[in-house]
Order: sequence, then structure tokens, then C-alpha cells
Amino acid sequence: MNSRYALLALFIFAFTSINAQEINAPKFGDGLFNLVGKDSSWAMKIGARVQFLGSSNWEEQGDNTLSLFIRRARLKFGGYALTPKLKYKIELGLSNRDIGGASKYTNNAPRYILDAYVRWNFYQNFELQFGQAKLPGNRERIISSANLQLVDRSRLNSIFTLDREFSLQLLHHFTISEKFKIKETFSLAQGEGRNVTTGNQGGLEFTGRVELFPFGDFKSNGEIVGADLKYEETPKLALAVAYDYNNNAVKTRGNQGSYMDTDIGLFETDISTFFIDAMFKYRGFSFMAEYANRKADQPFAINEDDTLTGDIVQVGDAFNFQTGYVLPSNWEVSARYTTVNLDEVVTAENKENQYTVGVSKYIRGHKLKIQSDLSYLEIANSNNEILYRLQFEIHF
Repeated sequence: MNSRYALLALFIFAFTSINAQEINAPKFGDGLFNLVGKDSSWAMKIGARVQFLGSSNWEEQGDNTLSLFIRRARLKFGGYALTPKLKYKIELGLSNRDIGGASKYTNNAPRYILDAYVRWNFYQNFELQFGQAKLPGNRERIISSANLQLVDRSRLNSIFTLDREFSLQLLHHFTISEKFKIKETFSLAQGEGRNVTTGNQGGLEFTGRVELFPFGDFKSNGEIVGADLKYEETPKLALAVAYDYNNNAVKTRGNQGSYMDTDIGLFETDISTFFIDAMFKYRGFSFMAEYANRKADQPFAINEDDTLTGDIVQVGDAFNFQTGYVLPSNWEVSARYTTVNLDEVVTAENKENQYTVGVSKYIRGHKLKIQSDLSYLEIANSNNEILYRLQFEIHF
């Protein structure tokens, strides 16, 4: 009940502040409403979005399943305090898929908070960000789930992503010619994922990402938006590398996965993850490519007597290639190929390939859309699967 009261209090705060603010009703897709202080010393935009998903999975020599559920339901708050150079963002997840994963390390409570951070532009092109947010890892994760080209992210992202973390991040960008831009992000994090309440269990996590824009900026940050809905008039390309080092990590996928319990506490090992990715867009055509690799000093979790616990770090690599073309009618056809190669000596799992084709209708861009995709998952030494998904999204 405490969480319900907190959400109710947040709404009461927003609506009872109306007398002291100017209210600007934005156009569809740009928030429910905007609040601006009378002296312009602060501002807040409030938005909401929901994804309705239906899926059917056919497993070779197995059961067929049908699922209908709310994939995501979220509230977003963002703006600035005192000066536009001091921005903040709060995003809450309300669906069961958003809040699941409670454990003793998250106080056995639903994980409502997705993002909660402040970002300060303290000098020229330098910004300092503090709080819970996405780490600067692979491009597919940095792209918001509201702006995906297909119904959901790839298997590469499922296994190798860094996702969200409480961190201190330094962001900077500069140009080396009229158009050529470089962006860098460096992060220091706790290393155990979001909404952790029990303090640091292992070591710290260090992440860095450098991104090159040889042909200049994309329209409307298109490098982190699926599909070329802006129809780039000239070719645009973003190339990036990222590296993450999680010292004394205690989870099977770096700061993700499950905790590795032993008979004397949590098992610790150093884990490193490396990413290379690219995004290209031109006149409705888009192409995205990603590579991920994870290594661990000791991938097998062991007890004090050197017996195996059964927990294993998911080491290996993966490639993801994704492309699409937006027609003038705002219909898009897209395709994706993902291959995952977990180390079979460590994980006893072999290669898997996933082939996906998709069709999307962008009614109001990513703010109001219908998406459908069909995937074939080929798994070595296991049953192959076919997955069909249909999703509707509305974003205020």
C-alpha cells in the first residue's frame, strides 16, 4: 500500500501545483501537460505510455503458448530546477514486467523506479549526471523501448546488456571539423543493477563509451531512435565502442542476471563486456549493427570447498544486424538477424540464431503505432521455436 500512496501523492502534488504555474497543453505525444513556475525557476513535463502485447510461441515438439498482457506501462516526469542547465528525469514502471524481480537485495519490494537522476551542464559541453539511469553500453539498450523498430529488443540485448544502474556519469561532446562530432560518456557505478537497497555487495563497475558522427548529427537524436521516420536528407552514420569492467561482480551477467550465492556468501569474479555498434540512416532506410563480448576471470561460481554452486557467468559473444525501410505512407518493413555464441565449455550451451521480419504502421511516429513481427529461433541441441507478436503503443 505504501507504493500506492506514494504514486497518489505524486499526482496530488502535480495537480495542486496548478494555481502557481502556467499550464501549456502540448500536442499529442509531447506529454500530458507541462508545468512552468511563475518565475520560470523550474519546469516539469508529465507523460505516460503503455504497450499492449499479444504473442504466440510454437516450440518444436513442445507446447504452443498464447499470451496477452501489458508489456509496459510507465509514467515519466522531466524538466529543470532553478536553471535549464540542471535537468532531472523520473520514470516509473507500473506493469508487472516493469516491477518484477524483487529480492532481499531490493528490500523484497516492487522495483517501480526505472530512472531517477539529475544532469548538470556545469561547463561548456561537459555534463555530470547522478542517479539511476541506463549505463552507456550497447546502442539497442540506449534506444528507448518506446522507440524500437521491432516489437522488442534482440537476444543480444537480452543476454549482454548493462541496463540501468545507480551511477555517476560524465558526458562530453566536441567537434573536430564542420560536421564531425565525437561524444564520450564515462560512468562509475555500484555494479548490481537498479533499485538495490542493501549496499554494494561486490566491487565497483566502470563503463566508457565513445561515439563518432562523421557526417554530423542525426535529426531529433535519430541515432537512438529505431527507423528513419525523419527521412534523413543526407547520409548519417554513428559508430561507437563501449567497454564495461565490473570488479568483483556478484551476478551472472555483470550487473544483470541472478546473484551467485555460495555457502559463505556471494561469489565474486571480475567481468568485462565489450560492445561495438553502428547506426546508419538515409531517406527512410536504416541499418543498425551490434557486437557484444563478455569475459570473466572465473566463470564458475564455487563454494569454500571448491565445489561448484551451479551458477555460471554467461560468457561468449553475439552479433545483431537490423534494417528497415519506411514507406511514404508511414508503413515500415524491417528485418533482423541475431546470432549468440555462449561459451559451450562454460555454459554447456551452443549457438543460437534468430531470424525476424516485421511490419509497423506509424500513425503518429513512435507515439502511436502498431507493430508486428515473426521470429524463428534456431537453437543447437534443443527445440527450435517460432514466435509471433502483435503490439499496440500509445504515448502521451
